[in-house]
Amino acid sequence: QVQLVESGGGLVQPGRSLRLSCAADGSLFTYVVMAYYRQAPAKQRELVATITYGGATNYADSVKGRFTISRDNENNTVSLEMNSLKPEDTAVYYCHYHNYLDNLEVSGQGTLVTVSS
Repeated sequence: QVQLVESGGGLVQPGRSLRLSCAADGSLFTYVVMAYYRQAPAKQRELVATITYGGATNYADSVKGRFTISRDNENNTVSLEMNSLKPEDTAVYYCHYHNYLDNLEVSGQGTLVTVSS
């Protein structure tokens, strides 16, 4: 079972930046897609961004142009750079591991991001 350890998050003012990081204790193989989800209070969980082994990315419309997901396959880490943060970005952010070969999905413990003045 892969375990994910998340870091980053916290309180930030609107317009500022924040970086989330996620370390996996297993290899990020070619058939593993990494992602970040978020869940705001009283809302459903939302897919924020995904990245394949080769670096292909996909973003929710709400974060396009502001967030960047990246991946270091050698060090088994994934990061989410969040710029121009808005109050509506406030949520618990979860790192997510999806192994398509073994149909295994694992989420991290979540980290709270609060955007407020």
